[in-house]
Amino acid sequence: MIKILLNGANGRMGQEIARLASESEAYEIACGVDSYTEKENSFPVYKTLNEVKEEFDVIIDFSNASGLEDLLAFAKKTGKGVIVSTTGHTPEQKELMKEASKEIPVFFSANMSLGINLLIDLAKKAALILGDAYDIEIVEKHHNQKLDAPSGTALAIADGISEVEPSPMEYTYDRHAVRKKRDKKEIGISSVRGGTIVGEHEVLFCGPDEIIEIKHHAASRRVFAEGALRAAEYLYGKKAGMYSMKDMLN
Repeated sequence: MIKILLNGANGRMGQEIARLASESEAYEIACGVDSYTEKENSFPVYKTLNEVKEEFDVIIDFSNASGLEDLLAFAKKTGKGVIVSTTGHTPEQKELMKEASKEIPVFFSANMSLGINLLIDLAKKAALILGDAYDIEIVEKHHNQKLDAPSGTALAIADGISEVEPSPMEYTYDRHAVRKKRDKKEIGISSVRGGTIVGEHEVLFCGPDEIIEIKHHAASRRVFAEGALRAAEYLYGKKAGMYSMKDMLN
């Protein structure tokens, strides 16, 4: 049984992971960390990582990107692997993950859904086949409480497509400020925030007289929680290094 330290335990994703873990014999939430500790759980929840007393095998982080530096310092101090599932990281924070991965196993994914990672692979294949005759647009939709825009997943999709393009692509987030025709080397990224939308991502390849759409709709947070638990199982026992959903699925 894999013992998990759940960072962000009392958030919506933390609670979903705890629920799924309680239904499985493969995982146990050894303890949690959250700035809000008033919620009842079947495991202890501390305000800070340094208060943790329990033994654990791996950390799942669904807290906030602002706490990344402290999280990585704690993971390195304990020598445990960490699954970073938060989004909205700066380039500097991503570099911190790479540096930490020289000492501990670090698993990072902008989206823990298996379906989203399949969508990225399909989008890359479509970009290779369709070429520059097709304009690429990404539309992402999330609930009205989401802090970052565009979503980390939308950027991961764009990055995946850029990997297979023969020349660098430019990401365009807003068109109203500049009056000009669309450039062939643009990937347009649009964000919608409203209601309780869990997460929707759509990639459009708009060509001469046809549109090809690849879309993923998350009906609940369960898909992300399942992916995080699978990542914990995958990371447990791994040597130091940087890991992703691509590594886990191959």
